[in-house]
Amino acid sequence: MKPVNRREVLIGSAALLLADKWSSAEVIHGKLPFDPSSASVQRPVDPAGWKYFSAEEAATVQAIVDRIIPPDPQTPGGKEAGCAVFIDRQLAGGYGHAEGLYVQGPFREGTQQQGPQSDKDPAQQYRAALASIERHARDGGGGGRTFAQLAPDEQDALLRGIEDGSLPLEGLDGKKFFEDMVTDVQQGFFADPIYGGNRDMCAWKMIGYPGARYDYREWVGRHNEPYPYPPVSMQGRADWNPKPKPT
Repeated sequence: MKPVNRREVLIGSAALLLADKWSSAEVIHGKLPFDPSSASVQRPVDPAGWKYFSAEEAATVQAIVDRIIPPDPQTPGGKEAGCAVFIDRQLAGGYGHAEGLYVQGPFREGTQQQGPQSDKDPAQQYRAALASIERHARDGGGGGRTFAQLAPDEQDALLRGIEDGSLPLEGLDGKKFFEDMVTDVQQGFFADPIYGGNRDMCAWKMIGYPGARYDYREWVGRHNEPYPYPPVSMQGRADWNPKPKPT
């Protein structure tokens, strides 16, 4: 009797499975093979209220994002673009609580390539950093004023101190936190509006980005030409939604 090796067993098992699959195959005509409404749909962020920040923390964050991305006559700043809302919702969710990441010790200072080494998740880091920023604002020549009450040049000076490390944040690497915060603000400004930032697709309109348009192959090779159509969010565009019929 010929001995059977492992390769033959695996090939034979796969053939049986495929044969069983083909025997129950169905040819689809004139319909979709699934219910379109059954797909997992991303729920748009409700911009009202705060999910993680307190009212005082939210005021500080809104002031900060408006200094990182100041408004100009053509484009809203970070606050009006919804960057603070974006960060708040991210901190209230998986990102804020470091879901999917190893968060046990030992905690040692590592290289940038080794990833986060803090014993605090992003939500905890924001809470600690905002409290420290408020202490600097009130005690460092602010006359008891909050960060949001400081003049823009005073706010810039305080943030610049955190950025260059001359103004420490208690229990945190201030320079690293500032770098991460700037990244969060940028993501909020340019992400799909479904996540709470880039309100009215203002950032996409500013840079001429088409967004989630289903097909713009016609324009891929046309360099240095302004894109003539408005951007499209993952939710579509408001003017695509059916209008209610007048009663």
